[in-house]
Amino acid sequence: MTTLPPPPAHASHAAALQAALTQLEGVILGKGPQLRLALSCLLARGHLLIEDQPGVGKTTLAQALARTCGLHFRRVQFTADLLPADLTGVSVWDAPSASFRFLEGPVFSELLLADEINRATPRTQGALLEAMEERQVSEGGVTRPLPSPFFVIATQNPAAFVGTSPLPEAQLDRFLMTVTLGYPDPRAERQLLETGGRSISVRDLPAVLSAPALLAMQAEVDRVHAAAPLLDYVQVLARATREHPALSAGLSPRGLLALLSAARAWAYLAGRVMVLPEDVQAVFPALAAHRLTLRDPSVSVAGILRGVLADTPIP
Repeated sequence: MTTLPPPPAHASHAAALQAALTQLEGVILGKGPQLRLALSCLLARGHLLIEDQPGVGKTTLAQALARTCGLHFRRVQFTADLLPADLTGVSVWDAPSASFRFLEGPVFSELLLADEINRATPRTQGALLEAMEERQVSEGGVTRPLPSPFFVIATQNPAAFVGTSPLPEAQLDRFLMTVTLGYPDPRAERQLLETGGRSISVRDLPAVLSAPALLAMQAEVDRVHAAAPLLDYVQVLARATREHPALSAGLSPRGLLALLSAARAWAYLAGRVMVLPEDVQAVFPALAAHRLTLRDPSVSVAGILRGVLADTPIP
């Protein structure tokens, strides 16, 4: 008789996660799937990139998530004159102690919103992305660990906007997922108009989760079971992207590990004890879209991913 692993989430964790989702859905109207992806990204220890035009709720999402999860939040507006030290911190001379004292930059926060990241210079972008990957900052010969959990939400304007510097492919890979909020549906938009967007104030949101609880949940996500047939399915999806005629590069092995981690988090969020193909399919577009290189820029990545999912059989 086959025995399944123990349930991934303690009962209190499952209830808290559902309460967190409910609270977030009351602030970001009509964006349930994107909110689940954002929370899954956090549970999987990843970082999130949101690409969209101004005014659709990107900053509100980051603030609401920080409040709901009980995380220390800081926001940095990326501009062309932003320097790496403005993010990571700098050592200054302290005359009374006759020594240098390190002043922490905003990257030393549990949830950092990097707003309009593609308006900064590549050097500043690289400083943030290095901190995201290493989860530490080195300055003056001293390595300083970043807080745990450490979650970056970066927003990116469309490439057609004036004054943008697109992130290179290797740096995009540092983000676990990319999501687009888009316009609200008519019902949600009507509710915004009727309330003036003030139905729930982000500043008044109570903390439903906490940093220690999130760390415990992240450890539980790692223990969500992935059976051998599920791993076969992940490999088949990767091969489909690598052999697709419209793509010059498919998912890398690191991308596959990220896909499995994201699928585990999605299953955990749903209260399941093991990963199902449906979990992989749910996170696949958000995880793969920014990792694939097109041969023809006019082709839609979203269309390719839909075709890959539809044409790839489940083992």
